[in-house]
Amino acid sequence: MDKHKFSKAEIAGVYRAIAERRDMRHFINKPIPAETLTKLLQAAHQAGSVGLMQPWHFIRITSNILRQSIYQLVEIERQLTAQALGERKDEFMKLKVEGVLECAELLVVALPNNREQHIFGRRTLPEMDLASASCAIQNIWLAARAEGLGMGWVSLFDPNKLSTLLKMPQGSQPIAILCLGHVEEFYSKPMLELENWTKGRALEEFVSENSWGSDT
Repeated sequence: MDKHKFSKAEIAGVYRAIAERRDMRHFINKPIPAETLTKLLQAAHQAGSVGLMQPWHFIRITSNILRQSIYQLVEIERQLTAQALGERKDEFMKLKVEGVLECAELLVVALPNNREQHIFGRRTLPEMDLASASCAIQNIWLAARAEGLGMGWVSLFDPNKLSTLLKMPQGSQPIAILCLGHVEEFYSKPMLELENWTKGRALEEFVSENSWGSDT
């Protein structure tokens, strides 16, 4: 037996959180305890990052005026996205793509300024700052699911306009609007599958050996 291995119950809990994590859009009106929010942010801050650069900054939105302004930015991009989708425009407009006004906690995640000083692991792959910050977001997602909370990652916004709205320093970049809150229930499958927008594909399509394709 591996002495570093978790117990069966602990292992099952990890895999359950991964399997039942959903990109949530529907929330109920119930606050999140302050200590729980702190735990979620701590989980994010414990994410792995290239060169230990920790390229993340979290902005908690507590102003209703700011929340409304963020909602308007999302709505503008929703309309523009619909136009860009062409024949799927009407279908897209029927989807609920955010829960900005309904969620208990609204967080904006951003890449900080002065990231260029971090060279370790980024000389040929500078986008590893984004990859590292995404790990932090995933940590929140999984911890939230374990706490019985839903989270939705909203990417429908103009980053320059959001940056200006939140008075972010030059060189920083918002990458996510996170909607956190209690939910009536978790979706049985990803919402976009339930709404027949698309279908998830099998793992086998994403794994190969020794080269990209199946040819040897």
